[in-house]
Amino acid sequence: MRNKTAAALILILSVMLVVAGCSNGNSSTDNSANENKSGNNAASATSTPEAVSGASEASYTPYDQLKDKYDIIIVGAGGAGMTAALEAKAKGLNPVILEKMPVAGGNTTKSSSGMNASETKFQKEQGIEDSNDLFYEETLKGGHDTNDTEMLRFFVDNSASAIDWLDSIGIRLNNITITGGMNEKRTHRPEDGSAVGQYLVKGLVTNVQEQDIPLFVNAEVKEITETDGKATGVKVLFNQTDEKTIAAAAVVVTTGGFGANMDLISEVRPDLEGYVTTNQVGSTGDGIKMIEKLGGTTVDMDQIQVHPTVQQENSYLIGEAVRGEGAILVSSEGKRFTNELDTRDKVTASIDALPEKSAFLVFDSGVKSRVKAIEQYEKMGFVVEGESIEALAQAMNAPADQLQATLDAWNSAVKNKQDADFGRTTGMDNDLSGAPYYAIKIAPGIHYTMGGVKINTNTEVLNSDGEPIPGLFAAGEVTGGLHGQNRIGGNSVAEIIIFGRQAGIKSAEYVQAQ
Repeated sequence: MRNKTAAALILILSVMLVVAGCSNGNSSTDNSANENKSGNNAASATSTPEAVSGASEASYTPYDQLKDKYDIIIVGAGGAGMTAALEAKAKGLNPVILEKMPVAGGNTTKSSSGMNASETKFQKEQGIEDSNDLFYEETLKGGHDTNDTEMLRFFVDNSASAIDWLDSIGIRLNNITITGGMNEKRTHRPEDGSAVGQYLVKGLVTNVQEQDIPLFVNAEVKEITETDGKATGVKVLFNQTDEKTIAAAAVVVTTGGFGANMDLISEVRPDLEGYVTTNQVGSTGDGIKMIEKLGGTTVDMDQIQVHPTVQQENSYLIGEAVRGEGAILVSSEGKRFTNELDTRDKVTASIDALPEKSAFLVFDSGVKSRVKAIEQYEKMGFVVEGESIEALAQAMNAPADQLQATLDAWNSAVKNKQDADFGRTTGMDNDLSGAPYYAIKIAPGIHYTMGGVKINTNTEVLNSDGEPIPGLFAAGEVTGGLHGQNRIGGNSVAEIIIFGRQAGIKSAEYVQAQ
């Protein structure tokens, strides 16, 4: 199941499909896409249906419009990069976005569950009582008290304003659910409950275009240039043939993590060799390498999150919102074996402890109606269905009497609001009694790299002495420290918006002060 060779072949075929389906760097056609993150120089994916970005009908800047100099160069067109560009533009500056893949979006496109935020206007409208302090405490606990507390405090305190900012530019996240490791509903989704990633990317691309911010694709940044210790621009390769040096007063790196770089993952975490990865093929750690050459330092590089619910054959993540809306996990014997909404590392460990090292997500028509992403899972052939529990058990090749007993016990726990077996306390608003019934077979897969370059709350890249490198900023999954040893689901989308905004604002202030 965790076949490294098969996963590699899928990645290679995905790249071929993307290149074949896109023009030579100027536009993409209508597309669709998968849960979590920012981009790497950024986009494309690990399976055919998401081989192209959620940036539907996107038109990218023609190569002949490239200039020799910009105020700010943003490397990577994922969520963090486009957000930074919009904030820099709002400050009156002239940013450019350079994206190495044929389409914008990166891993942001693959995000499905939502964006965490506390004390938001939407929570208040819906009577959800939450606080920044609780968000802080639960995230710190989820990271096993190893999070960078200064970064975390800034993160939670600026989460509500990030939701407001998105709403102000036409990206409304007012459908709220819960994910693992939390006790309050703070995972914000699009109004119809659909996957957040494609919706977010489409909205950001639209705003970038409306603001006339140049966005070049097939533009692979190979090096960040510097003079006297200051970042001064980049060397970029267009369409794999034409290299240019472009000057700027500041460079913002938003290239995402290294979750698709299996060589680097095997180097820092040899125990993960052979796992599939949910990451898009551009997530290879380019930004980290370039920043290290300029004296930047890294943190937590061995902290790599394995997500518990990944469809193995397509390396496709099944979003946490499925469990948040009431699904349970059962073994091949039809038995529950864990608190489904515990932190990701604990749920992963519980699946790995099963003899088959895989499990089934089981849910009903009610969960399906509340999680629109399930429609995509159906289209991709991941979902098995039964008009009755017995029929579902047959489709799963599981004992029908045991699956019936498991669902009866779970529905009783939901009714009594007490899970005596595993202590689950969240995602219990609705029982699983609405036929038909469904299941998706899953196992763990590499999902998110929590380590990366070290920054401060101004998003300035720090050197080994803890001092900012002038003119060099970074945001999103390319950075490390915020999540500690374990990331809470929904925090990565919040990170790219919160720190993407900050990178755009602070890089603009730096340029204006020169």
